[in-house]
Amino acid sequence: MPLSQIALREVQYVPRELEPGILYVSEEFGVAVHLCACGCGSKVAVPLGAAEWTFSKKDGKPSLWPSIGSGQLPCNSHYVISNGRVDWAATMSAAQTTAALQSDQLKREAYYRSREPKPGLPRRIWNAIVRLFGR
Repeated sequence: MPLSQIALREVQYVPRELEPGILYVSEEFGVAVHLCACGCGSKVAVPLGAAEWTFSKKDGKPSLWPSIGSGQLPCNSHYVISNGRVDWAATMSAAQTTAALQSDQLKREAYYRSREPKPGLPRRIWNAIVRLFGR
């Protein structure tokens, strides 16, 4: 039976056996894990971080963003966890799932590229000289 609510359990380590209706969050290891909200029993794990899912809680109720699109699971569930509620969304087609995965990968790559250290002034001057005169 599909869930309409999900409770938060903050943990250091995610347990081997998961309980339905519980979102296990290990901020130390940057992961949120739960059993699929549709009731199929599949484990759903999402990485937490600036280029991944964001986790927040208000009054002890969890929120995860973006949506959980389990298009890679047989149940094809799609939902958002918002303030402890499971808000169901339209099922994603295989093409939509592929497009979302590709978009997520591009966002991750752009994020990590933006975090690369920029060359210092001497290196930028040298690079400009090399571009100007060729090498």
